[in-house]
Amino acid sequence: MLLFHALKQAWRKGYSFSTLRADIVAGITVGVVAIPLGMALAIAVGVPPQHGLYTVVVAGLLAALFGGSRFNITGPTAAFVVILLPITQQYGLSGLMLATLMSGVILLLMGVLRLGQLVAYVPYPVTTGFTAGIGLVIAFLQLKDLLGLAVEGNPVHFPEKVMAYTSALPSINYADAMVGFGTIATFILWAKLKNRIPPHVVALATGTVLALLMNQWGSTHVGLLGEKFHYQIGDLVGQGIPQVLPQLVMPWQDVQFSWGLVVELLPAAFTIAMLGCIESLLCAVVADGMTGSKHNPNAELVGQGLANMVVPFFGGIPATAAIARTATNIRAGAFSPVSAITHALFVLAAMIVLAPMLSFIPMSALAGLLIMVAWNMSEAPHFVHTLKVAPRRDVAVLVTCFTLTVAFDMVIAVVVGLLLAGVLFIQRIATLTSVTEVNGEHQHQEFGDDVVVYDINGPLFFAASEKAFNVIDHSQVETRAVVLDFSDVTTIDITAIHAFENALDRIRQYPVYLLGVAGHVERKLATAGVLMADNISLYSSAELLREHLAINRHNVLSQESTPSAVSLYTAS
Repeated sequence: MLLFHALKQAWRKGYSFSTLRADIVAGITVGVVAIPLGMALAIAVGVPPQHGLYTVVVAGLLAALFGGSRFNITGPTAAFVVILLPITQQYGLSGLMLATLMSGVILLLMGVLRLGQLVAYVPYPVTTGFTAGIGLVIAFLQLKDLLGLAVEGNPVHFPEKVMAYTSALPSINYADAMVGFGTIATFILWAKLKNRIPPHVVALATGTVLALLMNQWGSTHVGLLGEKFHYQIGDLVGQGIPQVLPQLVMPWQDVQFSWGLVVELLPAAFTIAMLGCIESLLCAVVADGMTGSKHNPNAELVGQGLANMVVPFFGGIPATAAIARTATNIRAGAFSPVSAITHALFVLAAMIVLAPMLSFIPMSALAGLLIMVAWNMSEAPHFVHTLKVAPRRDVAVLVTCFTLTVAFDMVIAVVVGLLLAGVLFIQRIATLTSVTEVNGEHQHQEFGDDVVVYDINGPLFFAASEKAFNVIDHSQVETRAVVLDFSDVTTIDITAIHAFENALDRIRQYPVYLLGVAGHVERKLATAGVLMADNISLYSSAELLREHLAINRHNVLSQESTPSAVSLYTAS
């Protein structure tokens, strides 16, 4: 049963009033962090800030109820920014919500089909490369609000944004810049104090107070959230964050829904689902490492899928588990998904009660906060360290993924990165496979000087088999038999079987003994008909084969005086 897995797991471990109190405290702590991040991330993807809060409330609640990790905190994340912003620019909010719904269906199917373990096959340099690339892009995108730049046009690609932002540098608003850098400085300094109060809250409060003081007595105005965003819900019109509950809406209400639109959005939805899968399961792995717990990856994908399927109907955007908020949740003493549920309800209550106050948050402070989130997400020091110590093949994959993420997008980066990593891995494994003639210099030399022994090591697959089996080509007059030692062969594919058949054809005049063939390899050889040849025999141990060869050698030597008795060894 994949539903409610994390809740049932927590209940089996023993839920009590003390753990409930710990969950409530942790939930409130994370909720305080989630409010500014939810708004900032929604703005970063090009939608009004309340949609980020709707995502925190609805997706955070549903993923906690139905998911497979006791500690994951779900909501909008920085990793989505570079994917979602182009969707919003092209299709608007409704197109983004429709893509969210489609990605939820994909995630749900992945969980039901039990594909959660597939994330383990994504190489570490690939995830590190695109994560660092996403962090750089997110940080760069915040420069517009951080510096108060008046950017002309709406550039989509990163190189175009660099040119546009560079051209807009003369329009810098120094008041916005002071508030933004003040927020960043406060975040860094407060984080070093290791205080229980999250630096996100202190930094944003400092930036807000600084902005209000500068707007009151300064000569330059600092842009505020309430001045930039307006809303209209029925007859209710206002600025900033609406002081109402999330409203039920149709995700496609502002676009002309059609099958063609679904097909257009399918690649984006698939990308959202893949990134959501990777982020959520990596977050769960991190949480397991911090707590010693064990998550269910398929149940987590089901929970994330259901959350993303429902959240668009309440104005939400794509959501996934967030590592930073999950870590905050664990450090605050969380025990079960009740803390994530509490965090969602706290954000809902704060949105209703504090919505007017949220309008006074400066845009540059939110931008500064996102820059710090991007920095922490990218793990830049670790990225640099990996470049220094990793093997050259891994460095090539890492740099490729990073560069393609920045220059193009994450989809291209991940696809190319996986292909490159796969090719390099195959090349690396192929070098480990060998077929070596060891007659007279090996542990099998007791077979006799007239027996040629080939020691086969490593997996026999398409990239290694042809080159390896080319070694088997022996036609010396004194050879009476050939032994192929399969003891170290872990697997064999059809390409290798074909190359093996060609090698056997070159030595068909000799009896061939296959030594130590694993059961699954033997079955594949038998299915392919390789073992049906008259001159092939299998032996499970070197001792049995040595005895057989000794008996046959004795029989041959005893008949050497008979001219018609010239023969090779025969398999028993």
